[in-house]
Amino acid sequence: MPSSRTKKTPRLPVIRGRVWVEIGGASAITEAGSDLIEQIEACGSLSEAARRLGFSYRRAWLLMDSMNRLWSEPVIRTATGGARGGGARVTEFGRELLSSYRDLQLQMEHLLDRATPAFRTATRPIVR
Repeated sequence: MPSSRTKKTPRLPVIRGRVWVEIGGASAITEAGSDLIEQIEACGSLSEAARRLGFSYRRAWLLMDSMNRLWSEPVIRTATGGARGGGARVTEFGRELLSSYRDLQLQMEHLLDRATPAFRTATRPIVR
């Protein structure tokens, strides 16, 4: 009798997807952009948010700049250093955008989870 260690668990397909929003063909918010917004909200610094995400400062700055340019209102505001210090802060619009984007992601995940059983049934002959 084979032990439980030698039993193979069937590999079943799972449907996954990514959501991003485009404006005029350019990515206005993506998973990376939403992560950046969350980290800036948490730490108040673009450079620290970049470090926490493993992004270069340039990548983080370009993401922020792109979002700010594409939306009708700024998503993130920055202040240069000095006597009062610098930093970055998420605008009210940025918080609303992030909340809407995360909600959209959850809705999509739910839709894909509901579609998975029918997909598995339809593709059963090719699952190995």
